[in-house]
Amino acid sequence: MASFTRMATPVSNRAPHVPVPDTTPPQTAAISDSAREVIRTLFELGREVTSVLDLDELLEKLPQLIARLTKFNAFAVYLLDAERRQLSIAYSVGYPHDAAASIRLELGQGLVGKAVAEGETLLVNDVRSDPRYVEVVPGSAAELVVPMRRKGRVTGALNLLSDTPGQFTENDANLLRQFSAHVAIAIENAKLFEHERQYTSTLETLSDIAREFGSILNLEELLTRIANLTRRVIDYRTFGILLIDEDTQELELKVAVRYGSSTESPRIKVGSGLVGYAALHKETVLVPDVSKDPRYINLVTDVRSELVIPLLLKDKCIGVFDLESPELDAFTKSHADILSLLASQAAVAIENARLYQTIRANEVRLEKEIRFAQRVQVALLPTTLPKRLKGVDVAARFSPARELGGDLYDFLAPEPHSLVVAIGDVSGKGAPAALYSAFAGELVRSRTFRRRYTTERTSPAGVLASMNTILNERQLEEYYCTLCYAAFDFKRRVVTMANSGLPYPIRCRQIDRRPDGSIPVEIIELAGVPLGALPGSSYDELTFDLLAGDAFVFCTDGIFEARNETGEEFGTERAIAVIERTHATSSRDVVDAIFEAVQDFRGDTPPNDDMTAVAIRITS
Repeated sequence: MASFTRMATPVSNRAPHVPVPDTTPPQTAAISDSAREVIRTLFELGREVTSVLDLDELLEKLPQLIARLTKFNAFAVYLLDAERRQLSIAYSVGYPHDAAASIRLELGQGLVGKAVAEGETLLVNDVRSDPRYVEVVPGSAAELVVPMRRKGRVTGALNLLSDTPGQFTENDANLLRQFSAHVAIAIENAKLFEHERQYTSTLETLSDIAREFGSILNLEELLTRIANLTRRVIDYRTFGILLIDEDTQELELKVAVRYGSSTESPRIKVGSGLVGYAALHKETVLVPDVSKDPRYINLVTDVRSELVIPLLLKDKCIGVFDLESPELDAFTKSHADILSLLASQAAVAIENARLYQTIRANEVRLEKEIRFAQRVQVALLPTTLPKRLKGVDVAARFSPARELGGDLYDFLAPEPHSLVVAIGDVSGKGAPAALYSAFAGELVRSRTFRRRYTTERTSPAGVLASMNTILNERQLEEYYCTLCYAAFDFKRRVVTMANSGLPYPIRCRQIDRRPDGSIPVEIIELAGVPLGALPGSSYDELTFDLLAGDAFVFCTDGIFEARNETGEEFGTERAIAVIERTHATSSRDVVDAIFEAVQDFRGDTPPNDDMTAVAIRITS
């Protein structure tokens, strides 16, 4: 309790000598005026002292109140530490500063220690002649020590010193004994009040700390912050956070602070030492003297006491808090209780940070894989026409709704003077649709180039039927593919198409120019069952002559079904309007105009499906 020590100037005013009240029973003698004054004074002092709930304020008030009873040059309140059996000065007047702050008396030591040990008042008017006297205030000649009792036990003592021999009387002793009973009650009440106030403040602090813990998701930052915030509730000397390595079953030191600087410690097996014991048994370990505990592992030479708190997450221990001190019995049960509350909050925060760390690592890995998958998907799409093809202008544009898309297109030249254009759309979006799309695209290529190695002629309808059989055999019922397959034969000047559910192609013909000079746009109605949906499906074909100036546009449904903020669809009519306006330009201009029109229509509304457009213009 040395932290409560206060210094003040000596009190020199002397209260009038008050005689001891007459002990004659009231039935036989009247109470004198002086006795009434004594009773009144003690009553007022008792009421005044018990009305103060702040311990510091109470201790400062005591010498002022006692000065109304007797004269003294120095005064001190000694409080007893029952566990250590020591007395320390909680407040003093007239004592040397160093002495008041550092004095510790064992029970039985000096007049104060003797009075407390025996529970008896000691009045010594010539301290020089008493061998029990221990000088603390130079020049003192007389001493009066009055033990304070509460519920039958001595809690401390009031000590008065005077530089005048014979200063104190039995009357002073009697009055102080009665007053000390009030003081003992007042000090206990003030301590209880202070304890409750500190406990409430600690709970508020723990609540603030818990909120801060929850806002930190970086594990290293969190552990460092825990070490710093713990000092707000316990002023530790050495503090460490050790976490269990699940693979090795070792406690690994993650954060260690010693006088504010980092220190190192080896890994400790779960079950070894005090920290290992606490982790294994999931219980708090409080050791007042580590030299007497066989579990202790001597890693830091000057450690005398230690407190270990397990970090428990439900029934699982994930690590420990470890506090060490060079002083014996430095930690109390109150410390353990507070740290246990803090540890439970920290355990949740640590686990959240670990989960976030794992999730973030997976996200980084997935982001890398997705970026690579995007590169692969783009690389699988053609960027130019097959070589040696003349008289045709082709362009395509693809935009996935997510990182990866399920649309596909390809330009293939299985024979001289021929071009196969395939455009498809796999149900769904994202990585699964992209994988299915890649497989469907490979089927398009393999079915198309078979004619190089066989005499069997492969028609567009035959390619779709073959693909349907293969995809259906894979038994991925939740996935299917719509695909339009167009085979251009520039030698015969015809194009043959088959469709398996893709939105109808659009054709423009220069030869059909209207009187006003406009070119009509024709929707080629060619239906079909999506690939992979039903076994044994067959497909229709349509064949058209090819003339210079003819243009064909193929789009996936992500173009026509694009929605704006009101939910309205872009639709076929808007797409046709764009094609009518741009069909005479390059194929690149056509697909770019379609995408720009969709973007303008959609505004800030995110895309709801993958979008692909392919334009083909016969130039000669």
